[in-house]
Amino acid sequence: QVQLVESGGGLVQAGDSLRLSCTASGRAFNMAWFRQAPGKEREFVAATGWVGGTTYSDSVKGRFTISRDNAKTTLHLQMNSLKPEDTAVYHCAARRSASLVPMIQSNDYDYWGQGTQVTVSS
Repeated sequence: QVQLVESGGGLVQAGDSLRLSCTASGRAFNMAWFRQAPGKEREFVAATGWVGGTTYSDSVKGRFTISRDNAKTTLHLQMNSLKPEDTAVYHCAARRSASLVPMIQSNDYDYWGQGTQVTVSS
C-alpha cells in the first residue's frame, strides 16, 4: 500500500508561482498530478514516465513543470504564471506498476492523495 501526501497549496494572485510537493510512503512507480475544480470533472495536469519523460495538458504546458527526486519518493509541480482558471484541488497519483511512458488517464493510477487546494485570484 502506498500513501501519498500533498503539500504546498495556497491562495495566490494571478501571475504568481507555487510549488506543490507529494511525498510517497511505500513503493510508487509512475506518478502524476490531476486537479478538480468545483463542479467539474477531475482532469489530467502532468505526469512522469518511470524511466523519464514527462507530459502535460495543453492548458498548463509551458507554465508548469513536473519533477521527481532521485530517490523517487517525492513528486513536485512547479506552477508559474498562475491563472484564475488554475484554481482547483490538486491531487497526486501513483501507479503500483511501472509504465515506460507517462500515463494521462485517472484510471491508470492506483493510489491517490487527499489533495491540496490552489486558489488563484484575479
